[in-house]
Amino acid sequence: MKTYMAKKGELKKNWFLVNADSKILGRLAVRVATILRGKHKPEYTPHVDCGDGVIVINASKIKVTGNKLTQKEYDTYSGYPGGRKVKTLEEMMKQDPAKVIHLAVKRMIPGTPLGRDMIKKLKVYPGAEHSQRAQKPEELKF
Repeated sequence: MKTYMAKKGELKKNWFLVNADSKILGRLAVRVATILRGKHKPEYTPHVDCGDGVIVINASKIKVTGNKLTQKEYDTYSGYPGGRKVKTLEEMMKQDPAKVIHLAVKRMIPGTPLGRDMIKKLKVYPGAEHSQRAQKPEELKF
């Protein structure tokens, strides 16, 4: 019996719509990363982008457990002395809730050129409206 290896031209890509309203951040990010990588498909091949596109709406309504709103920190560094900036999850949610989900999913995907192609198929919107109607996404329930 031969092992099946997916090829780029043979794969069918779908789009899924995920409503993040009252979903836990980490659990949502794991499911979205799995779909982006293509691990939910039987024809998954590690060195080929088998994943589907994901549209996440209502990013501003996600939940976190414990004291993460005040204790979880996001660091940025400009490369210059004194250029380190730290923001809590609560500040990030007020400023840009879509970025919180985007970063959570991005850090679950490989940092290789293949991973950079995968993360481009993730679209996150803070409200219920999105501009991806042409992809005809199907609703994904968790």
